[in-house]
Amino acid sequence: MKCPYCGVDDTKVIDSRLATDGSQVRRRRECVECAERFTTFETAELTLPRVIKSDQSREPFSEVKLRHGMEMALEKRAVSTEKLDQVIQSILHKIRATGEREIPSHEVGEFVMKALRDLDQVAYVRFASIYRSFEDVNAFREVIKRLEREAKTNE
Repeated sequence: MKCPYCGVDDTKVIDSRLATDGSQVRRRRECVECAERFTTFETAELTLPRVIKSDQSREPFSEVKLRHGMEMALEKRAVSTEKLDQVIQSILHKIRATGEREIPSHEVGEFVMKALRDLDQVAYVRFASIYRSFEDVNAFREVIKRLEREAKTNE
């Protein structure tokens, strides 16, 4: 690993431990030249399927787009970054578990909708309003009524 401070190619690992849910390894490193210390995170590189958009074009899956969409829905909501990271990892796991080389964008959207419904109902309604292209206030009412019915059923 190249030292980010002096650029030397030789660093040594001084500590390793599992991070987050065990899907990452956190390594504490030290440069043998300048003795600066830094942290790296190692994850398995797994291939995600290509996304088939509504116009039938295809593009590589983008975790950045996934995160951005969820962050926009969760803006000013009391959800920690760690919780968001866990939810994103869960969605990525579900996408990989399909075993498909391509996945329709609406399936990705449904995974996100389910995750947001369980995580934060306000974020769910925000995301749904864009994802489902709500035309008027009645569409919001319907989603909120459905959430209220589900809450009563789960009591």
